[in-house]
Amino acid sequence: MTAFTTRPEIRGTFGVVTSTHWIASSVGMSVLEKGGNAFDAAVATGLVLQVVEPHLNGPAGDLPAIFHSVKTGNGVIAAQGPAPAAATIEHYRGLGLELIPGSGLLSTVVPGAFDGWMLMLRDHGTITLREALEPAVFYARHGHPMLPRVADTISGLARYFADEWPSSAEVWTPEGAAPEAHALFRNPGVADTYDRLTQAGEAAGGDRVAQIDAARSEWAEGFVAQAIFDYLKDAEVHDVSERRNRGVLAPEDMAGWRASFEAPLSYDYHGWTVHKTGPWGQGPVLLQALAILKHFDLAAMDPMGEEFVHTVIEAIKLAYADREAYYGDPDHSEVPTEHLLSDAYNADRAALIGRDASMEQRPGRVPGFEHLADAYVARAARDFQVAQVGAQEPTMAHLTDRKGDTVHLDVIDRWGNCVSATPSGGWLQSNPIIPGLGFPLNSRAQMFWLEEGLPTSLAPGRRPRTTLTPTLAEKDGARLVFGTPGGDQQDQWQLVWFLRFVHHGLDLQQGMDAPLFHSMHFQGSFFPRAVATGEMMVEPNVTPGTIDGLRARGHRVTVAEPWTVGRLTAALRQADGVLSAAATPRLMQAYAVGR
Repeated sequence: MTAFTTRPEIRGTFGVVTSTHWIASSVGMSVLEKGGNAFDAAVATGLVLQVVEPHLNGPAGDLPAIFHSVKTGNGVIAAQGPAPAAATIEHYRGLGLELIPGSGLLSTVVPGAFDGWMLMLRDHGTITLREALEPAVFYARHGHPMLPRVADTISGLARYFADEWPSSAEVWTPEGAAPEAHALFRNPGVADTYDRLTQAGEAAGGDRVAQIDAARSEWAEGFVAQAIFDYLKDAEVHDVSERRNRGVLAPEDMAGWRASFEAPLSYDYHGWTVHKTGPWGQGPVLLQALAILKHFDLAAMDPMGEEFVHTVIEAIKLAYADREAYYGDPDHSEVPTEHLLSDAYNADRAALIGRDASMEQRPGRVPGFEHLADAYVARAARDFQVAQVGAQEPTMAHLTDRKGDTVHLDVIDRWGNCVSATPSGGWLQSNPIIPGLGFPLNSRAQMFWLEEGLPTSLAPGRRPRTTLTPTLAEKDGARLVFGTPGGDQQDQWQLVWFLRFVHHGLDLQQGMDAPLFHSMHFQGSFFPRAVATGEMMVEPNVTPGTIDGLRARGHRVTVAEPWTVGRLTAALRQADGVLSAAATPRLMQAYAVGR
């Protein structure tokens, strides 16, 4: 079908890079131009995104990445840091808390992003530590044009920083004033930190692997860790609980953890094999939704029409109910993943989708795990809160929520290596700046529950069930990488985009520009964990009559402002080596480059 696009789909044969900021995309492409591979370009791109989108990610955040290597095949980099050893339910309950705050030191897990990037660079890259870090150092030291959205975020928090987080005020409001949109902005603390890590690496000798390992050690046990724990020794930080709390992260937590490789979880759908992270991320929820939707003739439906939107929304509700009931760190809890992706189970789930919108929370009944389904239904009812109607992506939330969000990148090189990564956490709203380092700690622990017996119960060493979810898909020698920021909406927007790509022939950019939608029916992953029963959001440029038809089916529809839902990027390598890439026009900052 023909569809309106805001920009051309980028095509070529040499390499493509797409990300949520044009500077980062250009940096990644420059690495490819100099002979680097997709992994080198991804690392340089990711580190620059920390500098130019600091309201969305930082060095002490989180990193899941999924990749295809022409040498080793498919894999996942698991750089989601776990809960500290002292992060127990008893401790948090003893502070009078029922939920982990969405900001502040109690919400901090072991920083993961930097070590994850270094693991990628060491084992799959080719460039040196200095070459990988230099672009981020350049933009942090010499400055970059401040995105209007970052300027607005800082402006909305300037008084709070001055009153409660003075180290953040020093960095984000130099000389006491919030930065102007498009003004040159510098963060010399980050530049100095990455310079020192480079120097520490090069002191280990000329071998690039030894240099990278030395930088990783310096991060986890050297001057970076020392600065963090010098600060934490006395810090009591005001957070969204409206109290000042001390952290529980300890030196041994950082020293004892490193990022690692895992095998992806996979599902076959209409000739495509789709790969995601394990259930420590929400990635399997997209696979579950596909397994449910396999039972419907989506190709016969108008991809912008009422029947398509209704069917997909109802499948999302069912898959996300299972996410909330069953997902968690598989290293610490048994997760019935095989059952959740089985044909028989999802045939039963598909049969639950009728003409009208469901208003129930309906996790499936997995034999031996029924207590988890019951616990979720009870929790959602007990903790029910009507979410504020509005865009649900944290990027677009009201500033007083003090939320951050996420960035995304996709890279494919001329040899066929592919990387999809969704870095997040450690954003400027999450915690105060660590003095001397230029960046804050993360707030990912807010995704744990303070009740026993759940796969997502807070426990030492357990990874939070994150929302971060990059994607790799393969068919007949073609490979596709894609993803988006957006918290709980990430796998929803990816699902809608992928379905239109598979069933309706929309190319990468056409799918980016088509109207998106998502559900808010399930329990949210971020503080205050709101439920918005039956609520969904849709952009207005769907087929005429669709919105009225959805409301007639019982959906509680919020019509978003045009061009405000979704931040997708994607890259594709055909079996013959032809490359293409695309990026959303929404927020006016994501770009694809390539040749």
